[in-house]
Amino acid sequence: MDVAEIIEAKPGRRRERAGGRDGRRAGHGTELPHRAAPYIIRNIPTYDILGEDNLLKIEAAADRILAEVGIEFRDDPVALQHWKRAGADVDGLLVRFPPGMLREILKSAPSSFTQHARNPANNVEIGGKSVVFAPAYGSPFVTDLDKGRRYGTIEDFRNFIKLAQSSPWLHHSGGTICEPVDVPVNKRHLDMVYSHLKYSDRCFMGSVTAESRAEESIEMARIVFGRDFVDRNCVILGNVNVNSPLVWDGTMTNVLRAYARANQAAVIVPFILGGAMGPVTNAGAIAQSLAETMAGCALTQLERKGAPVIFGNFLSSMSLRTGSPTFGTPEPAIGSMVIGQLARRLNLPLRCAGNFSNSKLPDAQAMNEGTMSMLSAVHCGANFILHSAGFLDGLLSMSYEKFVMDMDFCGALHSYLAGVVVDDNSLAIDAFLEVGVGKHFLGCAHTMENYQTAFWDSAVADNEPFEKWEIAGQTDAATRANLRWKQMLADYQPPPMDEATDEALVEFVDRTKAKLADAWY
Repeated sequence: MDVAEIIEAKPGRRRERAGGRDGRRAGHGTELPHRAAPYIIRNIPTYDILGEDNLLKIEAAADRILAEVGIEFRDDPVALQHWKRAGADVDGLLVRFPPGMLREILKSAPSSFTQHARNPANNVEIGGKSVVFAPAYGSPFVTDLDKGRRYGTIEDFRNFIKLAQSSPWLHHSGGTICEPVDVPVNKRHLDMVYSHLKYSDRCFMGSVTAESRAEESIEMARIVFGRDFVDRNCVILGNVNVNSPLVWDGTMTNVLRAYARANQAAVIVPFILGGAMGPVTNAGAIAQSLAETMAGCALTQLERKGAPVIFGNFLSSMSLRTGSPTFGTPEPAIGSMVIGQLARRLNLPLRCAGNFSNSKLPDAQAMNEGTMSMLSAVHCGANFILHSAGFLDGLLSMSYEKFVMDMDFCGALHSYLAGVVVDDNSLAIDAFLEVGVGKHFLGCAHTMENYQTAFWDSAVADNEPFEKWEIAGQTDAATRANLRWKQMLADYQPPPMDEATDEALVEFVDRTKAKLADAWY
């Protein structure tokens, strides 16, 4: 008889909730009507690894990069005009910034904001002590144990939305969870945004591949939330990348200005591969990242003062033997701690790190690398953690199995971030008085009151004795995750949507598509 069976057999035990390991595990699947929390409030401190002197050195290095080297802003004359009016030195496409200028501009950006969801119960707070987990973003391929690696489709895209919606441990529907390459490039953003709105009632991200696509994403949000509401509140995010090193191209700046103009949040993210798009040394890459991110964040404020913006970062490394990118390595992980400190000094919400891996399979390498980078996101103080689930193959592949395994790990992080509660119940003095010396606590009143919620219980891990595991088929974690994602999709129930709203969305998508000939590149 195992522990759960001992507790189940205890005379007089309360039975108003499903109990035991199976009952608690059922709560981790689609049977749970609401997830554990709409977002996490961290109850552990951030890990601040650098002292004031070293932080000032990095900030000074970023100021020198901005003032002496500068950043190019290509194909966006409006951005250049913004910088001229703000007092920057504009020489053609090259913009140089006086020390302190960007920090002054950034004072108007909110330190935290609410992103509103279609279901208000799923609103998330971004900033402060809040932590929001969102799926991985941008993979052209998907993979699973049955079919292997292949190009993503709109069906795959919707499947991942459904899995995220069904998880109690994710808080956000994400954005381009995978590229649906069976839909024309110039139209797929419409299907993606519609899918987020239709199959999930959580917060989501819009298109960033062109200014018009960003505006159409925002317009779809207006159909759901109302034009006036959207003008006053954030309902959609746009994730924009710097063209490192030190270049902002017009596609991205036009997009970030479109989101800011509509009072929606742009997530400003350099992607620096040390040794390729930045120095091989951590401090230099961090200084570069700070310079590039401050410029993008400040541009949102010049477009619309007070618009929400997220300070983003994606430090990574590369194999200096082969030139291949590497993910989940220790140097970017520890660098994220410093990025967190710098973002807090700017008083901006932070997106940093995630569940990164170079592995091609949902194996030990994938989980080792993912844990390294995900813990860095947790400890650096990240508020919005994109790439929390599914990232494989250096972000080239979205894995069904790893998505489930990573969601499970996100569940563990809910408990980890809760810290240690110290109160009368947790100190358990009554339990010691009842049990006494040399006896077990399995059946005491305190255990009866707390056992269903005392520990996080994995939905994927096998904690049974060897003999039970052997009889059950000797499955590994990836195999169990394969069975689980299939069951989750089978159990998925779509969140209700107002019929008139749905019809208006479909009409907008059809009308917008009809104006365009299919483009596949």
